[in-house]
Formats: sequence, C-alpha cells, structure tokens
Amino acid sequence: MVGRIVEIADDRRHLFMNRGFMVVRDTEGERKELGQIPLDDIAAVIANAHGISYTNNLLVALAERGVPFVLCGPNHNVVGMLLTLDGHHVQAKRIEAQIAASAPTVKRLWSAVVKAKLEQQAAALEAAGAPTAPLTALVAKVRSGDPDNIEAQGARRYWSLLFGPDFRRDQDGGGLNGMLNYGYTILRSATARAVVAAGLHPSIGLHHSNDANAMRLVDDLMEPFRPVVDLKVWQLRHAGEDDVTPDSKRALVRVLYDDMQTNVGVTPVMVCMQRLATSLAQVFLEDRTKLDLPLPGLPLSLAGSLEPD
Repeated sequence: MVGRIVEIADDRRHLFMNRGFMVVRDTEGERKELGQIPLDDIAAVIANAHGISYTNNLLVALAERGVPFVLCGPNHNVVGMLLTLDGHHVQAKRIEAQIAASAPTVKRLWSAVVKAKLEQQAAALEAAGAPTAPLTALVAKVRSGDPDNIEAQGARRYWSLLFGPDFRRDQDGGGLNGMLNYGYTILRSATARAVVAAGLHPSIGLHHSNDANAMRLVDDLMEPFRPVVDLKVWQLRHAGEDDVTPDSKRALVRVLYDDMQTNVGVTPVMVCMQRLATSLAQVFLEDRTKLDLPLPGLPLSLAGSLEPD
C-alpha cells in the first residue's frame, strides 16, 4: 500500500497518538480536534510550521512503522529527520554488505544513477517544449564514478533550458526555488523511508560525501526523481503559481502517487523509490548486478496534464 504524506503546516498544533491514530488538535481556544489519521496509513509526517508540539509515544509509534518524521526549516528545507533504527529483519547483514562494497561497484552504481537523472531531465525538457539534445548528449559521456562531473554539467544546462536563462537554483530562495525545495523535501522523506525499509544505512552514500550530511545515500537515490518535481514546478508556474501555497503543496505531494514507466509496467513514484532502494541492497549482497531504475519519461498523469503553449 502507498501511504499518505501528512504535512502539519499551521502553528498551534499538537500531535498525539490515540488507539492507533495520529490525532491533530488545536492548542488555542476550545482546543478542538482537527482530524485523525490511522498510523498504518501514513508514509511520512512533515512538520513545516513553528509552534508544533508532539508526544513521545507518537514519535515511537511512527518509528516502529518506519515512518519518517521530517523537520523543516526556512524555505521548506529539511533540517532533521527521525528514522527507525530497525528497518529490516536482516538489516545488520545488509549494512555490512553496504560498508564492504568495493570502490568499482560503488562507482558503477553512481554512474547508473547519473545517467538515469540525465535521461529524466531530458524527458522533463521535452515535455516543457525545450531542447533535449544538450542533456541527451551527456548521457554517453558518463564514466564509472562520473569523474568528469557530468551531473553538474547537465545541471548548468538544464536549469536555464527549463526555467529560462535568468533562473538560478538557490536553496535559500523563495518563489520557484521555494517550490523546488518543498518538492525535494517530499522526495527526500519518501526516499529515506525506502532506504531504511531496505535495510540500508542512510549515511553511507554512493557519491554524496559531506561529513555533516546524515542522509548521503538518500540524497544519492533521490537524484533520478528530482526532474519529476522540476516539471511539476514548471507546470505550476505556467498555471500561475509562483510560490509555495496550499495548492502548490498539494500538487507537489501528489507527485509521489503518479505512475512512472518501469521494466515491469507502470508503478507509483513512491514504489519506484522502494524498488530502487531494495535493488541497491541486493546489489550489495551480490544477488543482482543492476539497479531497478525507472525508465526515462514522465509520470503518466503528469504527461497527460501538460498542454503545449
């Protein structure tokens, strides 16, 4: 089952557990109950406001179910995440294999991720009516480990083609950048859940190496899915949305439930993430040789909603 992403975006909210439900209550006035959601239906909780309080037993119950509790800072960036320490019945074996992976294996895996990201970026450009050749030409140039940093070369070409020559990606910016930040926060929480559920350690990455980043593997594996968010932001912009609003948030959350093409048919984005993380664990265990990456192309519902100018 594909669970629900629950965002708490209003101040003065208290979260607690009651009989298998997460309950949200107002903390002012009559302290009314605002809603409740079965814990087993939740995929992630995004705390994206000041003044939120929550009980320890709720956090424990979410962790027991492998549900990330994500803390957002300014401009909707993730600043912290609570994850379970017991995500898989053979977790220790898988983490040992993850640590023991050879450098050639890790480099080969990272190059596959980079190629998949470039292909998805090209698909996003095609859907937006922009030239794709600058991205597709780079795919064949990616070598093991991407020593030439083709990924960064692609990014420099990609942003100007998708959003115009004046656009600059800024993690601290608002407007389009704020919408991208929010979309990536959603992706990151879903990828983190997939990584832990696959019995892998989120800090042991393929490429990202910032010592202060406890989510290096998460950031590696979400790369091929970023263009899905990028294209949704492009679509929102053309629909008149230019900043993070309740409507744009709902649209970005729904990206996780859009179907992507895979080798076994159409699959929701969130499930594609789970398949990718599981396949990585299997590669580390030498049960398979290739990652289960989505095929190039748009989520089907997003492709169907785009109209040419």
